[in-house]
Amino acid sequence: MKGKEAAPAESEWLCSRCGLGLEIGKVDVGYMGSVFAVDLYRCPKCGQPFVSEDMAEGKMAEVEKLLEGK
Repeated sequence: MKGKEAAPAESEWLCSRCGLGLEIGKVDVGYMGSVFAVDLYRCPKCGQPFVSEDMAEGKMAEVEKLLEGK
């Protein structure tokens, strides 16, 4: 991972579908047939998760490499 990701305040991010503030909650993330429960910001109404650029390019990329054996 590039560094520690700064966690935004819950009221800082809004769901583009519902307009509600995002909250931390369990989200199932799947990759190559495996499913992992992770804590991510998500909409409390529709469940749409938010994956930051830092998370996608950092932590998730590291896990992807480990699962692919690269």
